[in-house]
Amino acid sequence: MKIKQWLGASLGVTLLAVLGFVWLSDTGMKVAPEVSMKLVGGEQLSIDSLRGRPVMVTFWATTCVTCRREVPHLKEIYETYSPQGFEMIAVAMPYDPPAQVWEFMQQKTLPYKVALDIDGTVIEAFGAIRLTPTTFVISGDGRIVYHTLGEFDLARMHSLAKKLLADV
Repeated sequence: MKIKQWLGASLGVTLLAVLGFVWLSDTGMKVAPEVSMKLVGGEQLSIDSLRGRPVMVTFWATTCVTCRREVPHLKEIYETYSPQGFEMIAVAMPYDPPAQVWEFMQQKTLPYKVALDIDGTVIEAFGAIRLTPTTFVISGDGRIVYHTLGEFDLARMHSLAKKLLADV
């Protein structure tokens, strides 16, 4: 009986390892959703239209303390790498009132694109995002190469941006 339990546990661990490898390997990474969003200025932007460039998509809220703390890091990444083609979109959560998002953008002088996801289409397309901040980085070929919940590691993001821009 113990052998069966051991074999079952081993099989489970092996399956998880294989799934993890497929998710993390270059050929197995998840492709970014083909979703369109409305930017604060009113224009439409689709993720697909940004193919060929690395893109960071971060989900945030004006009332999220960690999101507010992350703003200087987002600005630093954007100002450092956007001249080389790195794109950034901050997607406000559906519960964030547009006027409050606009006011926050003005106060913090956000240089990157900010989208309003009033109907929740974008958060659903990215996997039913519920907690903020949640950040994705998409390679030029449209694969999600980084995903984190909570504040991202700034040094790692610099390294990733440089690598992705070198690959373009």
